[in-house]
Amino acid sequence: MPRRARDERLDTRTARLALPVRREPYWRHFQEGRAIGYRRISGKAGTWIARYYDAAGERVRKYQSLGTADDLLDADGVATLTFGQAQEAARAWFREITRAGGRVIASPTVAEIMADYQRDYAARGGKAADRLANTIEAHVLPALGDKKASELTHAAIRRWHQGLANAPARLRTKAKATKQAVRKVASDDADGQRARRASANRILTVLKAALNLAFQDGRISSDEAWRRVKPFQNAEAARVRFLSDDEATRLVNAADPGFRPMIQAALLTGARWGELVRLRVADFNPDAGTLHIRQSKSGKPRHVALTDEGRVFFAQRAAGKAVKALLLPRPDGEEWGKSEQQRPMLAACATAKIAPAIGFHILRHTHASRLARAGVSLAVIAAQLGNGEAICAKHYAHLSPDHIADAIRAGFGSMGIVAESNVKPMRR
Repeated sequence: MPRRARDERLDTRTARLALPVRREPYWRHFQEGRAIGYRRISGKAGTWIARYYDAAGERVRKYQSLGTADDLLDADGVATLTFGQAQEAARAWFREITRAGGRVIASPTVAEIMADYQRDYAARGGKAADRLANTIEAHVLPALGDKKASELTHAAIRRWHQGLANAPARLRTKAKATKQAVRKVASDDADGQRARRASANRILTVLKAALNLAFQDGRISSDEAWRRVKPFQNAEAARVRFLSDDEATRLVNAADPGFRPMIQAALLTGARWGELVRLRVADFNPDAGTLHIRQSKSGKPRHVALTDEGRVFFAQRAAGKAVKALLLPRPDGEEWGKSEQQRPMLAACATAKIAPAIGFHILRHTHASRLARAGVSLAVIAAQLGNGEAICAKHYAHLSPDHIADAIRAGFGSMGIVAESNVKPMRR
């Protein structure tokens, strides 16, 4: 990072407010042709301005307004700047001019950058375009969309990132509602706060990816503003909820008959909702006992191995249907929508007395967790789910039989210091 210039007249608000009011700024030169100025205004906070002059080129001076000085209000790094922050903004402007060969090019807005990123994502075959669009529209554009890339500072992005973590999670809201519904999180809910930080980190990743693309394309002169913004630490700690066999049985029995096959299929395969709803009869191979997932989140097809119970279940679903027919249709024969699982899951959880209610994705975790507890290797579980082995290790490694724990229990033995009791805990 360049060393910040010092100037006794401009370093502090006290020194600046002692300067005589005048229209001509008080200039501090960085190097030939580059300077930052402070304009003293009567009765108001002063303003920062940058000046560029190329003696060997156009021989025309160019000026750029940087923001208001922190004479009356504390600096926020966006509209109100300290002398150091104003220097950072000025240097970013100077870099843009240098990169453009001495010409002042129009800096794109964050909204334009995000639109370009979405087009690039779609061209690369991204599988979650809808989710990406929702993230950008809900969390990036309202706060940053109108800002030019040249106006983004490290402090502004960090404050936006922190604001995401402090904001409550958004809930599905009716189309006619005038106010966005949010989930209430208690101040002492550590897991809820961790989840919000994890969400903020994922949104920050989207912003950084879009800005990096613009930087690589030469539309932004420096990546310093966002490169130094770090994600929250320990926000991705895995805390996987999964059902016991007893809970899974209750949930299946409590589900609406038209929705029940979807729960059974998820428990027997570990497949995602979007993968299950697209299955065709031809994707079930009764001889091999597999399901062919043609389109997955990762973009890679895979084969899901079925147990004997799973083979019987899908054979029943496929009986009498054409090979191109949906394997798991809605009761009316149509394909399920991408969010139609939420209400039936809540209803089934309420009837089965599973609290707190779980989402459909927990059925996938239940399948994987059962495999891990049975000693199935993480590599096999990863292949079954279509995940990376590292992701599976993060979520399920602690459930696998542990040779360290087994050795300690076998070697340590009993000390005889705990009395026997007839009191036995009831099964949950």
